[in-house]
Amino acid sequence: MPAIHTLPDLLINQIAAGEVVERPAAALKELLENALDAGATQIEIDLAAGGVKRIRVADNGAGIEREDLAQAVARHATSKLRSVTDLEAIASLGFRGEALASIASVSRLALTSRAAGRPHAWRIEVEGGTMAPVAPAALAAGTTVTVDELFFNTPARRKFLRTEATEWGHCDEAFRRVALAHPAAAFTLQHNAAVKHRLVGGGRQLRVEQLLGDAFVAHAARVDAHAGDVQLTGFAVRPAYSAQGGGQYVFVNGRFVRDRVLQHALREAYRDVLHHDRAPAYALWLTIDPRRVDVNVHPQKIEVRFRDAGGIHQFVRHAVERALAATASEQPPVSAAEKLGVAAAQLPPPVGGRDTYPARGSGFAAGTRWQAAQASLAVDASEPSAFYARLFGARGDATPSSLPTDEQHPLGFALAQLHGVYILAQNRAGLVLVDMHAAHERVVYERLKASADLRLPVQPLLVPATFGATPLEMATVEENADALAALGFALSPLGPGTVAVRGVPAALSDADPAVLARAVLHDLREFGGSQALATRRDELLSTMACHGSVRANRTLTVTEMNALLRLMESTERGGQCNHGRPTWYQLSMADLDRLFMRGR
Repeated sequence: MPAIHTLPDLLINQIAAGEVVERPAAALKELLENALDAGATQIEIDLAAGGVKRIRVADNGAGIEREDLAQAVARHATSKLRSVTDLEAIASLGFRGEALASIASVSRLALTSRAAGRPHAWRIEVEGGTMAPVAPAALAAGTTVTVDELFFNTPARRKFLRTEATEWGHCDEAFRRVALAHPAAAFTLQHNAAVKHRLVGGGRQLRVEQLLGDAFVAHAARVDAHAGDVQLTGFAVRPAYSAQGGGQYVFVNGRFVRDRVLQHALREAYRDVLHHDRAPAYALWLTIDPRRVDVNVHPQKIEVRFRDAGGIHQFVRHAVERALAATASEQPPVSAAEKLGVAAAQLPPPVGGRDTYPARGSGFAAGTRWQAAQASLAVDASEPSAFYARLFGARGDATPSSLPTDEQHPLGFALAQLHGVYILAQNRAGLVLVDMHAAHERVVYERLKASADLRLPVQPLLVPATFGATPLEMATVEENADALAALGFALSPLGPGTVAVRGVPAALSDADPAVLARAVLHDLREFGGSQALATRRDELLSTMACHGSVRANRTLTVTEMNALLRLMESTERGGQCNHGRPTWYQLSMADLDRLFMRGR
């Protein structure tokens, strides 16, 4: 049996490089973070062959003293931590002291630096972990790090690199993440002697426009929420434009992260409004006391752990939900409709009568709640001439100054109905096309959510389903009996390590009981009973709203169409139906002119 022995430093560094620097993009990220930690406001990057041949990062930061150069490329040497207390509240991007030593062990690295206020610059070179003496050098200010021939001495690692184009793509994405996280710094990036990005320092909106495009900002809802020492700001692309979004970026204290709590919160924020074949797009900055988040949980520092994960989940989810719901173009103030005396349209009841709704296999009757939700949509349409006079002014007196403004009614006023499916409306911009079923579905759904106080009905199982449960799942069953009952589940322990599923939500009775129960137990454990209950309840109400909305091929009067437009304007998330499809589409006069080649 081999004797236990200590590994040599070079091998230790190369092992660390396997975790920290698996490709050129990872090395670039580490060098950029070092530059920002040094206070750099101007950073220039030069790459060759996707970063495999060369990575050069030059900054105007504070620089490194001559006597510290050798330490800078040594393992576990850092200026950013002094004690365990510092580790519990990390405010810098780098802190482990591994990156430069790891990179130097698998490349030819040169580090040139001139400390602030010093008359000369100094340089140290490291080839495959072998360090040369510190020598004088020429540099105006800051630090320049050059990494040549990455993995030249570890051919097994190098052969796993992809094509130059692929490695460049990863480098470009790593650059975008760092540049988005720190918009105040100016960056220049060139690849194979061609400038790819030249970014001036500024605010977050400018940086998003520079890297993700003007359309990303134009189609995004602004997020700005505060709760104690936690702040979330940024841009969440509206669901109708999500297919055109430029990606998903979340930053915690200036660090790009992929965190499951945040990802789940954002999926939940978009769940009610995003079509299933689209992905959300956002750029969000979360600021939190460093003592409340642990960034030392992943070799590449891309994952974090929150001390109050449930609270952060709720804060982020609700902040983005509010931003998406309050988009000005989709939700003008309700008072605008009230000033004109407009209530809602009397739209057709669901098939089978107003009081019943056939939830699959449940016999569930919404009763008075359903009746109240539908009754709230009523309006007196017996005097259409008076109704139109209030909307447009008396005939012959409808001057432009007397008409309601687009600020009051951005969806305009109905002109006609097309094939019993679409409403054609005119606003100041041009023509608005409305899918009347999708629009009414959202209206009914939001009203049901606002008025519903439901415990989901249970469908008892003739033969209970069982599954082997972990101790944590067993504890979740025992500790969350009330939440499980409200969700429509009847679960009970059946001996050590086994759970019996005796009932499931009636609307989900066709699903696999064991799989469904385990999914709910996971949600209860990770995100709490209230979140899991809201999710399951909303699924049922969404189905109810779909069946209870005005159907296609149903003729509406112009009065009813206008009332539906007013309801859409005063309904949260009125731009999408419950399944994420758009409820309306704007064709501007310029769009119509292009169709007919006017002005050409």
